[in-house]
Amino acid sequence: MKIKPIEEIEKALLPIAEEMGIEIVEIEFKQGREPALTVYIDVDMEGGVDLNTCEKFHRAIDPVLDEVDPTFGASYTLNVSSPGLDRPLKTERDYNKCMGEKVEVKLFAPLKGRKFFEAKLVGYDEHCVELEENGETMKLEKAKIAKICRAIEFDF
Repeated sequence: MKIKPIEEIEKALLPIAEEMGIEIVEIEFKQGREPALTVYIDVDMEGGVDLNTCEKFHRAIDPVLDEVDPTFGASYTLNVSSPGLDRPLKTERDYNKCMGEKVEVKLFAPLKGRKFFEAKLVGYDEHCVELEENGETMKLEKAKIAKICRAIEFDF
């Protein structure tokens, strides 16, 4: 199935998101027997994205997507979702929100014998992430990181 560029779809949805105080984190299209366009959103409010926010945004963008026609007339399912607590840090906003917090880091290749560790995020730029672990600061190139996300700790 042919689809329009994700950037074009995002450009059409951005004004609605901004008006509603919503950040579009990512848009993905999955092909297959049941094609689906999923828009992952985030909000700056206590509790984060809830079902009502997803539903309101879904209703607001549906007519716009009908006009944009991202699949050139082919049917697809539209999903609006939170990216989840354990989503990878991708944007500057993601890194800023996690600054000073514990993150989980998975590397492509071992560093000092480990491919996975938790550390405090203390800095970043477009090429490197700065972490603190056991009082020791280290800089890692982003290209060596397979995944970095907020560490989720459960209270029992």
